[in-house]
Amino acid sequence: MKKHWYDYLWIVSPIYLTLGFFNIIYAWIGLIFFFLPLLFAIFKGNKMYCNRYCDRGQFLSILGKKLKLSRYRDTPSWMKSKAFRYAFLVFFLVMFANMLYVTYLVMTGVKDGGSFIKLFWTFKVPWSFAIDPTITPWVNQFALGFYSLMLTSTLIGVIVMILYKPRTWCGFCPMGTMTQTICAIKAKEKL
Repeated sequence: MKKHWYDYLWIVSPIYLTLGFFNIIYAWIGLIFFFLPLLFAIFKGNKMYCNRYCDRGQFLSILGKKLKLSRYRDTPSWMKSKAFRYAFLVFFLVMFANMLYVTYLVMTGVKDGGSFIKLFWTFKVPWSFAIDPTITPWVNQFALGFYSLMLTSTLIGVIVMILYKPRTWCGFCPMGTMTQTICAIKAKEKL
């Protein structure tokens, strides 16, 4: 099977996580992965980004299939249910909104900037070594929050990849749920 340039996008995930480890300001790059799937869905009306270009999905496939880290067990039906997908999306959006709110508080001077990331939205992990003190505090704060979301969601993806099938994460990925919703709305508009 012929390889295409987009078959190598998996490398973006480890590069992104590594850059954020050494300098948190690189976490801003993650906004590309946040907006591209939505733009594809809005303008193309399909999930081509998820199916072809998603670096995380490819990364999980490589870990699960090529490195044989996946147990290849069936994904539980509750994890594939519409209720779980939308509940996880709402939870994710609430966490994203909270991240924006904390960034706003730092920007307005109500709160000092943090020096940690939050894993699984709960555990504070010191991250001051990756903060550039010459950068405006709110810019660092947004980067810390966004990197927390990206690292946590990647870890969740790796955990479910190990327990079940390689791309189990894709079944309830918040971006996938949003793009699927946008595509469904666009399909109804065409009728």
